[in-house]
Amino acid sequence: MTLPETMTTDAGDEADAADALTIGRRIRQLRVARGMTLEELAGAVERAPSQLSMIETGKREPKLTLLRTIAKALGASVDQLLEAETLDERATLEIALERAMKGSTFRSLGIDAFRIGKTLPDDALRAMLALHGEIERLGDERSATPEEARRANVELRHLMRRQDNYFAELEEHARGILRAVDHPGGPVTQRTASDIAAHLGFSLHYVPDLPASTRSVADVRNGRLYLSSTVPAKGDSRTAVLQALGSRILGHSEPRSYAEFLRQRVETNYLTGALLIPEEHAAPALQDAKARRAISIEDLRDTYSVSYETAAHRFTNLATRHLGIRVHFLKVHESGTITKAYENDDVNFPADRLGSIEGQLCCRRWTSRAVFDIPDKFNPYYQYTDTGNGTYWCTARVEGSSEGAHSVSVGVRFDDTKWFLGRETTNRGLSRHAVEVCCRRAPAELESQWRDQAWPNVRTPRTLLATLPTGSFPGVDTTDLYEFLEAHAPTA
Repeated sequence: MTLPETMTTDAGDEADAADALTIGRRIRQLRVARGMTLEELAGAVERAPSQLSMIETGKREPKLTLLRTIAKALGASVDQLLEAETLDERATLEIALERAMKGSTFRSLGIDAFRIGKTLPDDALRAMLALHGEIERLGDERSATPEEARRANVELRHLMRRQDNYFAELEEHARGILRAVDHPGGPVTQRTASDIAAHLGFSLHYVPDLPASTRSVADVRNGRLYLSSTVPAKGDSRTAVLQALGSRILGHSEPRSYAEFLRQRVETNYLTGALLIPEEHAAPALQDAKARRAISIEDLRDTYSVSYETAAHRFTNLATRHLGIRVHFLKVHESGTITKAYENDDVNFPADRLGSIEGQLCCRRWTSRAVFDIPDKFNPYYQYTDTGNGTYWCTARVEGSSEGAHSVSVGVRFDDTKWFLGRETTNRGLSRHAVEVCCRRAPAELESQWRDQAWPNVRTPRTLLATLPTGSFPGVDTTDLYEFLEAHAPTA
């Protein structure tokens, strides 16, 4: 899947400038090929050489009548001047550098645009373009602040909401892979996951020394996929295999921004869920459960032998598309911090001024926080919560992780509760998290006693001050990575 991008006015202006540059370079290329000087062509079209020079350098776009005259003088057609045929390498380099000189990077460095003369070596052009690219890369890294990350996350969540968290192209990718390995339908087994790896040209190797900054490592040269040997004992090894192969299936390349980095992660996780819980099998089963008024995230989890979080995520993909039910999803750390969120049912989650939900404190009275205080960890917890935006019903579970316990919850508006198991619950909460005094401020009596007598040493989230990790593979120690691959590569 390629998530749609919005073209801005600046991008449109840049495209227009590129057209003028390309047309000008094509005119120059044809003129030189025909052995004509600038003065000779200018005389043939009855224009001043300086005017023609501005056209060739892309500083002025010729009108159609003049373009016809120039084409005739060159013994060419207008279509030849406008066609998308690739220019020669020199012209391509010159155009790329001229575009760069018109961009913000040159201006921010105080470098004035200059004329690219014929005597300037091609190697010099390549070097300047390489330096420009590296400066832009470093600039992007510095700008990928937590605020930038939150903005990217908000934009992605808005897209997910617009599409009801359903992406047909990713579903088709999953169907194509499952067909290719002759999957008979229903839950995906460990053998099927291995067959998918083999279909993509990889053999699986479980090792005890996987680099600490990685979940898996693909040796593309030798067709080997390395995973931690502790995965099968601790959890679902199918998920590790499919997540490792997801980027290969989707053709991901090195991310150029945090937004692209985040999008690739979301795409990979979505594809993994679509493989583990195939739409063609799960959608009819969910429709049947709705007809019986017996929808259950636990049943979805158990049928496909996945984690509760995977089942909950997958339910949000299919619920609106196939069941006509609008939903919300929350993952909340035991500290109360929201780490993942999705909604298309108008639930009013806390958000910062940018609209970011992740990183905010979840209301203490919401199901996602209340579930931590429930001693029964075997059975699902259900709760109705009255809010200023209506009543919502949620089902929640607590799952452990290396970063502590998290609750995962799925909920719907009151009118849709009738389709779910657990609707008979008597658990109720009252949340006014849009109002500060709901739970974001301590009770007045406690505050009056302790406000001036307490000084906690806050545990700052490590991502609060961090930028997007740098390098070809963000967040990965490439020295460890390459040393690992060198040590494990098969000998001749």
